Amino acid sequence: MRFALDKEQEDLRSVVREFLADFSPEPVVRRLMAADASHDSPMWTKMCGELGLAGLAVPEEYGGAGFTFVELGIVLEELGRALAVTPFLTSVVMATTLLLASEDEQAKHDYLPGLADGRLIGTVALAEDAGKWTSESIGMRAAHTGEGWVLDGHKSFVLDLMSADLVLVVARAGDRLGVFAVEPGAAGLDRQPLPVLDQTRKQGRLTCVATPARLIGGWAAVDRMLDLTAIAVSAEMLGGAQRTLEMAVAYAGVRQQFGRPIGSFQAIKHKCATMLVEVEAARSAVYYALWAAATDAPGLAATASLTKAFCSDAYLLTAGENIQIHGGIGYTWEHPAHLYFKRAKNTALFLGDPDFHREQLARRIGI
Repeated sequence: MRFALDKEQEDLRSVVREFLADFSPEPVVRRLMAADASHDSPMWTKMCGELGLAGLAVPEEYGGAGFTFVELGIVLEELGRALAVTPFLTSVVMATTLLLASEDEQAKHDYLPGLADGRLIGTVALAEDAGKWTSESIGMRAAHTGEGWVLDGHKSFVLDLMSADLVLVVARAGDRLGVFAVEPGAAGLDRQPLPVLDQTRKQGRLTCVATPARLIGGWAAVDRMLDLTAIAVSAEMLGGAQRTLEMAVAYAGVRQQFGRPIGSFQAIKHKCATMLVEVEAARSAVYYALWAAATDAPGLAATASLTKAFCSDAYLLTAGENIQIHGGIGYTWEHPAHLYFKRAKNTALFLGDPDFHREQLARRIGI
């Protein structure tokens, strides 16, 4: 096991960071926040076509590059650092992982090549009005007719729903749960945007009325997708937490009070030191979890819950302290500090809050 990245992985980080600096600076992020679209199409085309990021961890037999979850995590860390407005998490991680975990080889060959080259944008519809990500919370119904499966019900808080070309819906079919593929033009399908706290990550509400769907998997695939997504979003949070630390330290070095930089005051030193400890601990957790995902190590599920709980708390702390160190300007709309705090809060709730994942961890290790 190595906790250090090799040269190729560091080169990947450099390429992605440089790309995001050029194509997703803060003005672009703010423009996309105010737009209806969940991403910038030219930027997404470059990410998928020129850099090949969408197919990074997709096996070569399905049109991908065949790398591991470690490389995917490096990209996610940089996306979180830049607050990039893209469907990467939903399409490249959630939808792709769910398809890979299914046993439907035909569905894999039908959908994965499009997801891998960015022609298709996928998302997963699981949570409903209660906002829970558990099997017990699924209320949407699937029924088999003479012509195939149909879905009835609704889903809430679906990420990037409005721009998705493929929606993978989790529904209850009798006494079991299934994953169903639904395409945007399907009859009885309605998609509506939802108001969000974090405007860099759009959400929507999905309604199905006798909507035709294709059964592609069961709950076991969903379970794996949830664990891998928890690790992926933790990598995103690590990138955001690192950026808030950098912002806080830089400001503490130039902001003057009483004739000296505020970073020279003991209270500010303590805040920055605490932020650093949280970021480095989160980095250790994330890198171990990425290795575990890449190697399918024993205890992956427990690792996913532990990492998600810790990184959620760490990001909320660093994003909040960043605002405190910036003082009055940190509370203004014009300063980016609030964008990171909103992303931290939104992501902490995504897939379940830290308390939920601590309960999951206790259950998974038999406490």
